[in-house]
Amino acid sequence: MRPSGRQTNEMRAVSIETGVTMHAEGSCLIKCGNTHVLCTATIDERVPPFLKNSGLGWVTAEYGMLPRATNKRMRREAKNGQSGRTQEIQRLIGRSLRAGVDRVALGERQIVVDCDVIQADGGTRCASITGGWVALKLAVQKLMKSGDVITDPLVDPVAAVSCGIYAGQNVLDLDYPEDSEAGVDGNFVMTGGKLIEVQMSAEGATFTRTQMDGLLDLAEKGISELTEAQLAAVG
Repeated sequence: MRPSGRQTNEMRAVSIETGVTMHAEGSCLIKCGNTHVLCTATIDERVPPFLKNSGLGWVTAEYGMLPRATNKRMRREAKNGQSGRTQEIQRLIGRSLRAGVDRVALGERQIVVDCDVIQADGGTRCASITGGWVALKLAVQKLMKSGDVITDPLVDPVAAVSCGIYAGQNVLDLDYPEDSEAGVDGNFVMTGGKLIEVQMSAEGATFTRTQMDGLLDLAEKGISELTEAQLAAVG
């Protein structure tokens, strides 16, 4: 039995509320169980110097956790004092979102996706990627409505979910009690039924190819459900 009482292939309840901030070109609040992340997308008509005059757009991301997102207060991270974990996660978010973007169709502009964890209960990077895509899509819709972008550069949703081996069983969408005790922990990022990135590690026990295939099957199920929620949120 999972601590939450869920079935092994059952996701936490997912909700995505859009338009939650008045200034950002795209925004949403994604809730995956008790993990809540505010995602905003900002359009910048400038690109990084290495892309100037290339005709290519760029998508990047920043990630952070509020001091009381966890059960004990964390010190607030300064821009130049980010932990290695924070830097690794925001690079993952940026890579993941860019994989689903036609950068030629986007045009020579940058969209910055900010993911701020309000409350953490496992799977914050996955929720950030899933919600980040929604915020990105909403920002692109504004560009298309204004005529600044002609062809939608976002073909398929990008979503992510965690899977792992807990108490000897393959389980989908780990919350914190499971994540902290899982023998194997993995994060799966996909778009259009294809893998973008897989992060898997043996935390307390090794795993077999058969077990990994089972985790991938669970991930595909979970991401299909997240994709439905994303598409419903962006209309």
